[in-house]
Amino acid sequence: MKNEALKIGIILGSTRPGRVSPQVGNWVKEIAEKRGDAYYEIVDLADYKLPFLGEPGGEKQEKAWSEKIDSLDGFVFITAEYNHSISGVLKNALDLIRTEWNDKAAGIVSYGSTGGARAAEHLRGILGELHVADVRIHPTLSIFTDFQNFNQFKPAELHLNNINGMLDQVITWSAALKTIRV
Repeated sequence: MKNEALKIGIILGSTRPGRVSPQVGNWVKEIAEKRGDAYYEIVDLADYKLPFLGEPGGEKQEKAWSEKIDSLDGFVFITAEYNHSISGVLKNALDLIRTEWNDKAAGIVSYGSTGGARAAEHLRGILGELHVADVRIHPTLSIFTDFQNFNQFKPAELHLNNINGMLDQVITWSAALKTIRV
């Protein structure tokens, strides 16, 4: 079990048409895969079509979501800032399940007019309630300087160090927390 690679899900927290989270998520995944320290995969909320909490039906989607999150050791959330917070679909995805999140680690990569900092702060509070340890390094991307025409991702070189620092912390904490889940 000790030599088993950690599984880190890069969760795309937006399903809005024209979203840029797939560009950001793929960039993070490219950087992560070069490290060779874990298995990284994109987990796109758009693929799950989750019902809103309390709506009837959707058991099949909820089960698939539950199984996916349960199978992961840690997370990197890619979150846009919507009205000073996270998207409704991300909040719903977090709320639909509970114990599957417990005792895992997460990094946050946010973007928006203020780098998505307010969304990340809201997400941190939610993750704490779900027993997810969020890491300190938090890369923030500006919609003004890291995106051409607000929709084509062109990250500044300086973000590379922050992404790797965040991933270092996610891997360390994910490995440590895995020992109490086993």
